[in-house]
Amino acid sequence: MILLNFSHPVSPQQLAQIQALAGRPVDRVVSFKTQLDQSDSFKTQISKLFLDAGLDAVEWQTQPILVNLPSLTSAAGVVLSEIHGRAGYFPPILRFRQTQGSLPPVYEVAEILNLQEIRNSAREQR
Repeated sequence: MILLNFSHPVSPQQLAQIQALAGRPVDRVVSFKTQLDQSDSFKTQISKLFLDAGLDAVEWQTQPILVNLPSLTSAAGVVLSEIHGRAGYFPPILRFRQTQGSLPPVYEVAEILNLQEIRNSAREQR
């Protein structure tokens, strides 16, 4: 599985949690620097990030992909749109939560959200 990380670095403990929740190993982590220029187009900036992902068209469409989205919601929307356009589906995403009672804050993987499944279920409500 390929983890596309648009957020904070993933710790070894978080990586182990991800693999346990996914039931498969993470073979590659692709990290993106998502410090975006607020005065420039997010579409343009994020499209440029994807050029450096190192995945070809076949990989986008055949390899299992998991995403750690950027925390900026509008950037997350653009990232999801880029991935859907390249892969043909909405990827599963990670949700983190603060570990209870941790000081300084420590974050653990709360769940993997299957966005394609959520989308498919929502279509039944039309």
